[in-house]
Amino acid sequence: MRTPPRHRLLGTALHAVTGLVVTALVVTALVGGGGVAAAGTPAYAPVDQPGPALTVPAADLAKSLECTANVRNATREPVLLTPATTVDSDQNFGFNYEPLLRKLGIPYCTSNAPADRANMGDMQTRAQYVTYGIRTMHELAGRRIAVLGHSQGGMIMRWSLRFWPDTRDLVDDVIGMAGTNHGSAIVPALCVPNCAAALWQQRANSEFVQALNSGQETFPGISYTEIYSRTDEFVQPNLDDHGTSSLHGGGGAVTNVAVQDVCPLDVSEHLLIGTMDPVTSALALDALAHPGPADPSRIARSTCAQLLMPGVDPVRGPLTFATLTAQVAAQLTVAAPRVASEPALACYVTASCVK
Repeated sequence: MRTPPRHRLLGTALHAVTGLVVTALVVTALVGGGGVAAAGTPAYAPVDQPGPALTVPAADLAKSLECTANVRNATREPVLLTPATTVDSDQNFGFNYEPLLRKLGIPYCTSNAPADRANMGDMQTRAQYVTYGIRTMHELAGRRIAVLGHSQGGMIMRWSLRFWPDTRDLVDDVIGMAGTNHGSAIVPALCVPNCAAALWQQRANSEFVQALNSGQETFPGISYTEIYSRTDEFVQPNLDDHGTSSLHGGGGAVTNVAVQDVCPLDVSEHLLIGTMDPVTSALALDALAHPGPADPSRIARSTCAQLLMPGVDPVRGPLTFATLTAQVAAQLTVAAPRVASEPALACYVTASCVK
């Protein structure tokens, strides 16, 4: 069988990704970065407990959201784009999903924290911006919205849904691309001896991850499409639908799908899955176009022969991706502020909080 063009170009990545994963897992084991919950885990707030007031200054919240004009009184479901750790919305989505959504006439907004555009700080603060974005978009559009995100951005909306229950009636679709829903076994190796706050919180055994998934993982009335890759070198383990990206239980309608379930030869790694992978974009658009989550059986087999997702310029796109890769490496190694431990859970997360 003739190998599709995108896999001729990317096929060698599989061996490199496998090596990275194995190496990182060995280091993780050596530094004790397992996934076992720590003793004395707190009792978490009930899932129906009203959310706290936002403490981020109103001016910063207002600056964080940028929307297309057609979000106001939207005639179709608008999309809130939430970027990954190490990048902002422009870097993550400016050369792919933004032009694609504009071409299709789909309204959208981007969310960026003014003081932490690379999303390396405390994700509890980041979630306040996302909560503001969900509420404001719903008010502008006059209808329920979708939240589409990559990596941290594929998970962070779930903190809003868990701890600000009013947002559940405002969101129709959650679409995660390599979301760190249960953390990653790889991240602890990056935190020796220290790392950025958001990395501490994305360890598989972090207090943040345990709180995020407390009570229930999904909520009735919301459709969840969780897209992952078995060759993701960063969000691991993700070998099947019981991996870190996948969701189970709680009442929401859920599709957990690997890009390899649609195209077995797809070797998209962590950055590709949220930026240029055509299988991922096809699943995301399917979720937006139909009631409920994406259905992999509706994805055309011709997608497997595509090199790039629609919306990506075939010349400038790969060049932008190369720049993005350098940006990610710089943030992970030298650029981002590093802290000695995971930020403490906010009071509202626990059942014992006195307001």
